[in-house]
This record gives sequence, structure tokens and C-alpha cells, in this order.
Amino acid sequence: MKKNSSKFFGVLGVLIALMMISAPLMAAGADTKTIPADEIDAIINTSTDASQVTSPFIQVANQVRNSVVGVNNYTVSSSYYGYGFNFGYGFPGEQRESLSGTGSGVVITKYGHVLTNFHVVEGASRVTVTIANDESEHEAQVVGYDANLDIAVLHVPGLTLTPVPLGDSDQLQVGEWAIVIGNPLGEDFARTLTVGVVSAIDRKVTDTSTDRYGRRTSITNTMIQVDAAINSGNSGGGMFNTLGQLQGIPARKYSSSGFYSTSIDNIGMCIPINVAKPLIEQVLRAYKDEGPAAPAGDEKADADVDANNPLRGKPRLGISGTHLTSNLNGALPLGVLVKTVEQNSPAENGGILPGDIIVELDGEVITAMSQLQNGLAGHQEGDQVQIKVYRDANLAEQVNAQSGENGLRIDTTKLGEGEYIDLTITLRIVDDMAF
Repeated sequence: MKKNSSKFFGVLGVLIALMMISAPLMAAGADTKTIPADEIDAIINTSTDASQVTSPFIQVANQVRNSVVGVNNYTVSSSYYGYGFNFGYGFPGEQRESLSGTGSGVVITKYGHVLTNFHVVEGASRVTVTIANDESEHEAQVVGYDANLDIAVLHVPGLTLTPVPLGDSDQLQVGEWAIVIGNPLGEDFARTLTVGVVSAIDRKVTDTSTDRYGRRTSITNTMIQVDAAINSGNSGGGMFNTLGQLQGIPARKYSSSGFYSTSIDNIGMCIPINVAKPLIEQVLRAYKDEGPAAPAGDEKADADVDANNPLRGKPRLGISGTHLTSNLNGALPLGVLVKTVEQNSPAENGGILPGDIIVELDGEVITAMSQLQNGLAGHQEGDQVQIKVYRDANLAEQVNAQSGENGLRIDTTKLGEGEYIDLTITLRIVDDMAF
């Protein structure tokens, strides 16, 4: 009897405990209320006074963001058709233009000049500029560049965007804000703004590149290191300070792929604006808004041509030479190698020496003797031409030592560090003179 009684009181205790727990829950359910509508409105229906939100980045974005444009690089290539195309066989078809790459640029004058990187427009058959919220493309002309410094200036006729002010990158300080604006990954992310700080102002960056004349060189430039995000497509855009001044041109980023196997974050390099100023000044001093130039030769009658000697009656340089069919793996530029120079000739009077390599005539790259001959044929006696030569004293020694031989052997191990020299030559007609 006692045993059953203890079970009874145990069950009773459990029931009382459950009733004690459920009683507050029942009471709470009885007191539950809805949230008043005005309280919900106060939570949801809020506003932000944008004028009260302050940041130097907002000010810079409003000042210069619309002056950053996209730059498109178009190239022309041949299509192929025919059996075995996948194995590299086929027949050349039509020439087709395609978009090779995109980058960014910054408007720097009210006349339509745009600053960008050389590598953004390198090798282009056509360059265009795009403006955010404008579906059309604007034709651009490369009016100046320096491949070694990786800078280029474009001109876009009729471009009316507000130019940005140039800063003084010599006054940059480590730790100041670096505001980068550009088109990473193209137009889908046009005028993207990223922010970081100037991490260093004197980073030495070495590149191996091939110049426009085919010579391979190693170039070391001083750049600005920033930790603002720089991605593909940012090249040629702007790195601004908090005054809205253009202080640098984003040119590259370091990543963990390729040469670097370690983890890398937020290391970007910008070209200081002061490095680009000499090229900008050169372009602006040469700028004339006079419409398209008249075709060369319109104002002068062609000189008489002797059927037996097409060069008779034409201006001569007074040189003998040959064009290089190989640049010896980049050791030399392609061009016309001068073997001899006639005494008292335009070439000698203008400063051309045996061993020089003529790489440019009046701004046009020369890779063959026929190009040089054709370029000179359009001139008359007394005309001045601009000739660029590559000069290496060690190459000249080899040329002079073999001047009497038919062939020419060049020992690349004995070449020095040459330089490009600009010469002005006044042409004369001397029919018994060498070419």
C-alpha cells in the first residue's frame, strides 16, 4: 500500500510542475499585442540626407569620374578557310577587324586629348573611345606615345568632356589617399572607383619589351605603389589625390599567378604624372585644329624621272647599305644598315655614320631599303627630312672592318648599348652619288 501511494504522489508532482510551466505561457499568449503601424512606419520609412554624408572620395568622384573613358583597341587579322584548319592548314580569307582589348583613359584637355597607357593601344589598327551611358564609339587618333614609359596620348575630335587637372607627383606622400578610377573588365564596370593609400613612391620596376623598331630592351621605370584595387581594364585610367588632381596612371598589378608563387594582395603600380608631362607638352605644342592635312605632294610637281635610271633627278642621301632581314633575336632594330657614306653628301652633312641603322623617315618606320627609296622619291632638292638612326659604336667597328666584303657578319656578343638619334637631313640632287 505504501508502495502504490509513493507512485501516486510522484505522478501528482509531475502534473503540478507541468501546470506551473504552462501557466506563464498561457498568460503570455493572452497579453500578446501587434506592433503599432506608426512604429513600423518609423522603422521602415526612413530617409538619408546625402548632403550630410561627407567623404573626400565623394567629392573627387563628382569632380572627375565623368572624365574617365574607355579605350578600345581594334586589330585586323586574316580569317582562314579550307580543309585541315584545326591543324594549322587552310587558305587566307578576308581581312577582319576584331576588338583586341580594352582599357581606360583620362581626358586632359578641352580639345579632346586623352591620356592612357601605350600597351592599351599598342598594335592597334584602329582606336576608339567610349563614354559611360553613351552607346556610340568615338574615333581616336594616337598623336603621341613613348613605348618605354608606357604612355600614349590620343586625340578625339569633338570630345566635350571636362578635362581633369594634372597634379605634381613629385609632391606625393606615402600614406595619402590614392583614388583609382577606370573600367575594369570593360564597359560593364565603367568608371569603377576604388580607394587605397600610396604605399611607396619610388618603386623600381623592370620590364623586357620590344620597341617599335624590333629591338628588345630592358627598361626600368620608377612607379607609384598603391594598395587600391587595380584590375584588367584599369590600365590607362586615373589615380587621383583628394584634390581631384591626376597624380598617376594605373599600369599594372601583381598577382600570385605566373612568376610569383607566393600569396600577393593589393600591390598595384602607377606611372607618375610628371613622367608623362613632357610627352603631353610635346603633343599640345604640335596641336593645330585645322582639319585634315592636305595629302603630301599636292603642292609640288613631281621631279622628272629618267626611264633608264628612276633615281636620276631625285634627291639622294649618299649612302650604300642593306636592310636587315633579322634583328638577331632582338639585339638590333630592323632597318637599313648603312655600310658607307659618301663625302660631302647630305648623309654626311646631316650626321649619318657608317654602322648606323636607319629606322625611321619622317615618322614612318623603315624596315626595307625600298621603303627608304620610295620615301625619298617624294621629295625635291632642298627638302629637309627627319631621319632616326640607331647607333652602336661596337656595331660601327664591325661594319667598318668588313666594309670591303660582300657579306656582313655581326657578332652580337660584341655589341654595346646603343641609342636612337634624331637627325635632320637637307636633300640634294647629285646624279653620280650613291643612293
